[in-house]
Formats: sequence, structure tokens, C-alpha cells
Amino acid sequence: MRVATIKETKTEEHRVGLTPAGVSSLAAAGHQVLVERGAGVDSGYPDAEYETAGARLLDSAAEVAANCDLLVKVKEPQPQEFDYFRPGLIIFTYLHLAPLPELTRAMLERRVIGIAYETVQLPDGSLPLLAPMSQIAGRMSAEIAAQLLKRPGPGRGKLLGGISLVEPAKCIVVGSGTVGTYAVLGLLGHAANVTVFGTDVSSLQRLYDRVGGRVVTRVSNREALAEEMASADVLIAGVLVRGQAAPKILTREMIRSMGPGAVYIDVSIDQGGISETARQTTHSDPIYVEEGVIHYAVPNMPGAVPRTATDALTASTLPYVLRLANNGLGAIKENAALARGVNTIEGQLTLEPVARAQGLPYTPLEEVLVSLKTGA
Repeated sequence: MRVATIKETKTEEHRVGLTPAGVSSLAAAGHQVLVERGAGVDSGYPDAEYETAGARLLDSAAEVAANCDLLVKVKEPQPQEFDYFRPGLIIFTYLHLAPLPELTRAMLERRVIGIAYETVQLPDGSLPLLAPMSQIAGRMSAEIAAQLLKRPGPGRGKLLGGISLVEPAKCIVVGSGTVGTYAVLGLLGHAANVTVFGTDVSSLQRLYDRVGGRVVTRVSNREALAEEMASADVLIAGVLVRGQAAPKILTREMIRSMGPGAVYIDVSIDQGGISETARQTTHSDPIYVEEGVIHYAVPNMPGAVPRTATDALTASTLPYVLRLANNGLGAIKENAALARGVNTIEGQLTLEPVARAQGLPYTPLEEVLVSLKTGA
């Protein structure tokens, strides 16, 4: 199979879909690998390393996309990339389609096979291709909170961990999954005062035990959140419902109650964010102030640490890339985790939460695969 990667075009996105080591593994398995010139430079991988690994370098993303069977990316295709879509092309990347109807429509109309990293799911319910980026985003969120609380700037001038005689900042983490866990670890590393909200009692218990009881854990509901948010210094949102738009659980009034100079970091923003006040920002313009509260809502946070993020991402995705390269659509039929990653195929939308979010028809993947087998 012809496998390829291109330079990302999302604002301030510096990761790349394949490392030279990933290229080497694909080439050793007998596949041709195409790479756009300069695609890996921002991640610390010059073109020469890709050539040494066995890649063929091409001058433009359009040329790469036109000559590959499987396009491995990092972020969802941007509008300027829609022209690369064609029937039968497999795109393997983070898609986050629920809040992106234009992208969904383009993929369906052009019959692209879209497989989303974030919906690949193991039998135990875990999301192996989302986890490494969630770890990075969670850890980064604590670092960013510490910086945004400071002055000069709009922060209220607090040290996250406090000192003797001065209490630490009051921090709230909404979500007890991977993002939430790593946000908690980062905040505790700064000696902050942390309360964690979640809907899964068992995951809250695991997190409580993991940090030796150094956090307060609470079951998430609007009343409890409102109580804790009043005068809080930091709120980090790490809510994920697989394939769905993030639920709007924080009202404008709840955000306002935190008070001027508080910090709200929404790691859920790539799925739409959990607050009425949330809207996407970029690494080059990462914050805005609304209701007196500093909002940070960059949807590709790990793009700021591209070497770490690219290495972690390729390590996680490469086994699945190899399955697809070796077996094509057969890999989807043979691997249940990969099958759960399929969002669009043959002009059909096969992820029910996206269909619900956008009011579109949903077709179970099994039905599409049967029709392909029978030639219907």
C-alpha cells in the first residue's frame, strides 16, 4: 500500500503523522511511504531522516494525497484540504466530527474512509490512540494554569501552590479520565488545593487512591459544581464522551462566580467545550477574558510540544497503521478496536453520536461492510 503523511495546516500545529522510525517500519513491511517535504521539521525530524528511513519526498501536500491510499495525519482536515478527498482514500487522524458538520459533509460527499484516532476503542472501553495526547494536555493544563494566574497579565496574581501562612490556589478539575488524572497530578505537583468532579465513581476512587487521598472527589452535578466554582481560582475541563459533542454543563453564571482573574482551561474544546462561554482559541492567540475569567481553549494543546507528542502518537498509532497498510479494509473486519474508529465509509456515517449531533442518517458499519462484500 502507498502510505503517506503531510505537513499539518491547522493553526500552530507542529506535530506530524509519522516519524522516520514509523516510515522505516512501513518500508520494511514492503509499503511505499510518501512524505511532504518539511512535514516533520517542526517536530525535529528533517527531510533527510525520512529519506534515510525509506520515504519518497514530494513537494506538495496535494501531490502526496493524490498518490496515496492511506493518509496518516494528526488533526482533522482543514477546509483547504477538502480538495484532497476522493472515493476510497483512507484518512487516519483525529477527526472530532461531532461539532464539525462541514467536514462531515465533505467526507460523506466524496466517499472518504475516515478513521478517527479518538474513537478507536479496546474491549475494556479505553481509547488507546487518544490516551497519550490526553496525558500531555492534562499535564500541560496545570502548567498553563500556573502561568495564567500570575501577573503581569489578567490573572489574579496567585501562586498556584501558596507558601507557609498563605493558602494554595483553589483548583477544580471536571472529569476523572486521562486528562483529569494528569491535570490533577500536575496541580498536585504545584501543591495546589484540588477538587475533582466525575460521573464514574470507580474512576474517582482510583484517582483518589493513586494520589494518596490528596484530593477531594465529588460526583458531578450542577449544584455541586456551582458550589465549588464560587471564588475558585482555576477550573480545568477534561470531559469526554466518545464521539459526542461535549455536554454544556457550565453556565455563564457559574463561570462568572469564579470572579475576576480566575482561569478556565477547557481541554474539551475540540469537542465543543463544556461551558456556555467556551470558544476555540489558538496557540498564537490562546486566551480571552469573558465574565472577568481568563479562558484558554486551544484545541490542539499537544501541538506546542511536537517532539514529545509526535513520538508518543506514532508509538501508539503505528500498529494500527501497519494493520491498515497490510490488510486494507480487511483490517477493519479483523480488528474490533479499529472498526470502532471508522466514522465514514462509502458515503455512510457509521458513528451514531455524530449522526445524532448533526441530524444525519446513521448506518451501522456492519451493514456497509456486508454491502461491500456482496457488491450491492
